Amino acid sequence: MRFMARERETAERYLPGLDARLGEVPQDTLESGLSPGLAIFRDVGGPGLMVGAEDGGLGASLVDAVRIHRLLGVHSPSLAIAVNMHTCTVAAIPPGPTTEDLLRTVAKGGLFMASAFAEGRPGTTVLEPAVRGERVDGGWRLSGSKKPCSLSNSMDILTASVLLARRAGDERELALAVIPASAPGIEVLPLGNGLVFPGSETNEVRLTDVDVPEEAVTFFGQTEELNAALSSVWLVFELLVSACYLGMASGLVRRVLDAHRGTSSDRTLLVGELEAAMAAIEAVAAEITGGAADPATVARTLHVRFAAQRSVERTSALATELLGGVGFMIGSTAQRYAACRALAFHPPSRIAVADPLDRFVAGEPLIVA
Repeated sequence: MRFMARERETAERYLPGLDARLGEVPQDTLESGLSPGLAIFRDVGGPGLMVGAEDGGLGASLVDAVRIHRLLGVHSPSLAIAVNMHTCTVAAIPPGPTTEDLLRTVAKGGLFMASAFAEGRPGTTVLEPAVRGERVDGGWRLSGSKKPCSLSNSMDILTASVLLARRAGDERELALAVIPASAPGIEVLPLGNGLVFPGSETNEVRLTDVDVPEEAVTFFGQTEELNAALSSVWLVFELLVSACYLGMASGLVRRVLDAHRGTSSDRTLLVGELEAAMAAIEAVAAEITGGAADPATVARTLHVRFAAQRSVERTSALATELLGGVGFMIGSTAQRYAACRALAFHPPSRIAVADPLDRFVAGEPLIVA
């Protein structure tokens, strides 16, 4: 089948065997708390996907990464969400000798990174980390909570953003703490038995008086500087998460194609809408790879994300209808359809940014709160 041939070819180039091995695992197993998806992804070298080749990683471009994330969504919504946590955490690591050593360790050891990181909001200067810290002898003591937090059981490293004052009386600055997941004071707590993404290891990660040495903390600077610095990382998240959900809808459409459900017009409509959305994601990904992170790029990324969200809604609904009621009632179709709807709950919400985008189109500055 030619559907998603480019995504399969890209995955095979970077992560040989990933597509075939995931395809051998029953869907019910991949979408369960006993899913082997993350172990397979680790085994084929996935943790190093977006670590630079100079640091021992695979050096995938953002365009290639969105293709692989879409393929993950086809195989397993849970796996796509968990891997997205790792990939976006890798993208958020600031440059520097210490963090380069960290990324080399991640790539060499096949380590997974999770994040208790407050998301930067381009156009504002207010960041609210989920973790707080205070100075102690030899470093810092951190406390706080991140929920929901995917990849919580398989994570080897937890990164956390925190506002810290370097010295008494100094203004607080945003900093990044890198903590072994096994550190005393880190606890993983269940969020409940959710029916969506059961294999994503999504729980609460709670930090209680976690001691972090001085050398494990990197200061970004004042919040307005961080906002500018992390603008491109924020955009990477929007594109990668959109590709994940596009893959989830693509999984439903692939079932329609395999079963030859509906008319040729139905099937062409489904494939065409998904491919148009993916082309838009790839185009903006190429733009960001070229260094663009200005307000116009932010606006384009958000427009593409919400266009992809609507495409996922429409295609998943039609594909589910064509697959029929029996599959919906007793198969995994209902679970995947519910997963497709969750893109609407990732920040920022469409309602929250409608006014800022509308004002930006009219010529005002873009301020996304």
